[in-house]
Order: sequence, then structure tokens, then C-alpha cells
Amino acid sequence: MNTPINPVEKAVETVEIEPVEIDVVPVEAEAKTEEKVNVEEFTINGHDLVAKVKELLHAGNIRRIIIKNEEGRILIEIPLTVGVVGGVLSAALFPVIAAVGVIGAMVAHLTVVIEKRA
Repeated sequence: MNTPINPVEKAVETVEIEPVEIDVVPVEAEAKTEEKVNVEEFTINGHDLVAKVKELLHAGNIRRIIIKNEEGRILIEIPLTVGVVGGVLSAALFPVIAAVGVIGAMVAHLTVVIEKRA
């Protein structure tokens, strides 16, 4: 009797694999320099908030502005990029200034935290 040949068994061949040498070259990671940041915190009345934020934006060395309510809860956090540095108050910041104005109108006493580059 002829036994049928399984087509899968017929297609499988034994192949020897030769070892391959691989050279591993360590890559140095980019060194990130830690930037020193000074943090200042002060309280302000709500109606003076917009003027103070505009003044801080024109200072140019501010990294972030955080506005908190009386209980210490963060109401808005404004990260400032390199493009804002130099006192350029662009159209991109107008919505942020508007939001700060609304917060200033709604809350009487605020705490402003600013992070400056040292």
C-alpha cells in the first residue's frame, strides 16, 4: 500500500544556520544639563492679575506661571516657550490673557507662582 505523502512534510527541509558575529557599539546618551530654576510666590488681588501677568511675560526669563486660588488649588498653569522670550506678546497668548482676566474677575485673592531661569 502506498501511504500518501504529507505536502507539509515534503516542503520542510533542514537548513543549518551559521552563527553571525555582531559588534555592539555603545552609544553615549546626550547629556542633558539640568537648568536651575528659581521659584517665586506672591499674592495678588484679582483685578491686578492681568497687568502682573503681562509684566511677567515681558520679563523674558520666566519658564512657567502658575495661578492658584486661596486654598492652594491650581487654576491655570502657563508654560512659556522660547518663542515668548524677549517680551513678544503674540496673538497666540491673547486667549491665555483673556482666561487670566476671567480668573482675576472671579477670584479676589490669588497666589502667583513663577519659575525663572537662574
